[in-house]
Amino acid sequence: MVDLKTTTWELADEGVGLLTLSRPERHNAWTGRMHTEIRHLIQTAEDDPSVRVVVITGDPAGRAFCPGADSQALEGHAERGGYDAGTPADIATPGFGLRPEFDADFAFFLALETVTIAAVNGAAAGAGLVLACWCDLRFAAAGVKLTTAHGKLNLPAEYGLSWLLPRIVGQAHANDLVLSSRAVLTEEAATMGLVNSVHPPEEVLDIALAYARRLVRAVSPHALRASKRQLAIDTVRNDPAESVRDAQARLDQMTTEPDYREAIRAFVERRPADWAD
Repeated sequence: MVDLKTTTWELADEGVGLLTLSRPERHNAWTGRMHTEIRHLIQTAEDDPSVRVVVITGDPAGRAFCPGADSQALEGHAERGGYDAGTPADIATPGFGLRPEFDADFAFFLALETVTIAAVNGAAAGAGLVLACWCDLRFAAAGVKLTTAHGKLNLPAEYGLSWLLPRIVGQAHANDLVLSSRAVLTEEAATMGLVNSVHPPEEVLDIALAYARRLVRAVSPHALRASKRQLAIDTVRNDPAESVRDAQARLDQMTTEPDYREAIRAFVERRPADWAD
């Protein structure tokens, strides 16, 4: 068990975990320790079948979601003459092993069976924006800044953003965000499709948790896992027929399961389903 020093973890509701980035004295800035703890907590969620959705947010006392790398760490990199990720060799590897394309920092989010939702309750820059982008969904506070940040620090686009952003917002918007490193407010980000919706800051976490609860209650556990897996695998294959065949194989299996029979009964009886899986 990793001793949590930069994050907190709680079960916010049945089936929903809440992971909070918590370095309020440094505005929840990113460190190797935080990276390590996030990986550990995501692995904890993956290993617990009762957790179907994880909501990730920033400690409100930090007045940001995550502004990227801690400035003191950046100074240390400069003094040492090179980058040090600050993570141990035995860091958790959630999602690894499904496909080699996903076996890397942050790319593993695609391979998770657990759905991840970012509740971006303050500014997100650099690695903070990376974390939010690799989540499946993003709900954001109104009027806060988002930026890739790297260009102004003589750094490359980080952790696969040059691959991921075009798939979220399209090539033109991705080129703008990656090449300029300019800051955009969440309202503009919503017009790009970078965030799903924008809300008053005090409501963002509640909105994200409510969405997570709806997923847990309205969607069968196996359907949620299968849908997430289909979306992930289809990002790295260029064969629509293979996608259709995969869907058909899943259909053949899932229609034999008790939760399918329960879903049909609930539909006919006009009541919520009582999932067994």
